[in-house]
Amino acid sequence: MGAFEDKMKGNWNEIKGKLKQKYGELTEDELTYAEGQEDELLGKIQKKTGKSKEEVKNFIDSL
Repeated sequence: MGAFEDKMKGNWNEIKGKLKQKYGELTEDELTYAEGQEDELLGKIQKKTGKSKEEVKNFIDSL
């Protein structure tokens, strides 16, 4: 498991709040996190926001 996945797992509630602040169009269902499904979650956020996976990942990494 990489550092990104560790961060997602360890700080998900905080990250979810920051994502909702930045991308207000995201719903609670879209931000449901399951361990091992980081790519699927990034894909949902990317589709909803129009941002690239890298942009979303970089935002999360910057938190």
